[in-house]
Amino acid sequence: MRLSLLPVALLLAAAAHAQVPQIDPDWREAEAPPAPAFKLDGLIPLEIPGSALRFGVDPSTVSVGRDGIVRYVAVATSASGVVNALYEGIRCGTGEFKVYARHNPAGGWNVAKDSPWRPLQDQPVSRHTLLIAHTGACMGHSPNRSATQIVRDLRAPADTRFELR
Repeated sequence: MRLSLLPVALLLAAAAHAQVPQIDPDWREAEAPPAPAFKLDGLIPLEIPGSALRFGVDPSTVSVGRDGIVRYVAVATSASGVVNALYEGIRCGTGEFKVYARHNPAGGWNVAKDSPWRPLQDQPVSRHTLLIAHTGACMGHSPNRSATQIVRDLRAPADTRFELR
């Protein structure tokens, strides 16, 4: 019996195409809102093995912009208790992140002017950002359905994330 390779080749090509993000050539980033105030109470913890810092996301700062950017404040706490924060955005469609501002206890928010979009795989700089993208912010190459759903999924056990609720 002779099998045709054409159906197999078409199936493989379709699967490969599904893995490539569709980049909109007309996409424009909206102006990011100013860095929001954040709270240390109620942070959603992020488990990052081997990190000397404890990370968390302030759920009240999570948003999904009209431009598809998921923005939030990530808080990093050192073993000595020093707290710093990052106001970041994730562009799920391209697998990139950007830092809009940095917060330190002595000086407050400092805007990161002309901060470039960087690959989420940019280790070790973005370990927490990659985790946020994979555990709540992004569903494949699209932002999760809403800020509420992102917060819900970041808090949820791994086996219940991205369920319709």
